[in-house]
Amino acid sequence: MGKWERKLIHTTRGVFELFIKGQGAPLCVTHHYSEFNQTGDYFAESFTRTNQVFLINLREAGQSEKASEPYQLSMLESIFDLEAIREALGFLQWGFAGHSTGGMLGILYGIHFSESLHFNVIVGAAAREYMTFSKDCIYNPAHPDFHRMQELIETLKQSDLPLKKRNELAVERTKLSLYSPEKYGELFSLNIHKGMSAARMNFFIRELQVYDVSRKLEFISVPTLVMCGRYDVQCPLMYSIEMAEGIPHSRLIIFEKSNHYPFLEEAEQFGEEYDLFLKENHDDSLERRQ
Repeated sequence: MGKWERKLIHTTRGVFELFIKGQGAPLCVTHHYSEFNQTGDYFAESFTRTNQVFLINLREAGQSEKASEPYQLSMLESIFDLEAIREALGFLQWGFAGHSTGGMLGILYGIHFSESLHFNVIVGAAAREYMTFSKDCIYNPAHPDFHRMQELIETLKQSDLPLKKRNELAVERTKLSLYSPEKYGELFSLNIHKGMSAARMNFFIRELQVYDVSRKLEFISVPTLVMCGRYDVQCPLMYSIEMAEGIPHSRLIIFEKSNHYPFLEEAEQFGEEYDLFLKENHDDSLERRQ
């Protein structure tokens, strides 16, 4: 597995760090508070066989532009930044794929800038705050693993945490979101590692309390593939069902033996569903041109 090519892109909204890999039509991949590097990302890696993937560090992540005002860390401002990056790269359109909070960004991207997208792939996400009304969510106090997950998140935010301890806690945190935790070593076997932007994470926790774009899903006019593990404890399945019902040109895929990581837990089916979506999207595009 080769490393990703690192680039700094100068845009009208500042300088952003991104990593490029793969061949094919351009695909934007990002996450709301992850910090990527040249080892890449498991989710992004799953698209490199079909697309030229642009893995983007958002503001305050990695070597990307800093925030001069707190509001610049919001989800909507992040979409404005992505649009500036797209324009700086010279693309009239590109695809978008997001997992978890990356998928939440994809929903906002589709609502406000469908004309900039070829298609949208939303995996294990939600169009509204997903903790309060779902006891199946690990961030709901009624969930049996709630308190341990909170401890892990707060500890991982510490900048002086020894690397060995950080890695141990990160593994434990991920296992809480796997259908088969004992398969962690098999699923996460590549030399891929990423960090977390505490500034972005802290802002997101506050913004999430008022996040609800479920009544705007009808404004997404781009073909959208919604995918989710049936046992997702982070963004439970009900929220993917809601998104698929609200987005006009959407298709919902449920992975029966997955939690929050269907692109790893059922990688073969994930790839097949994405390939089928690309083919259908391409065929539909050809029909519209004729």
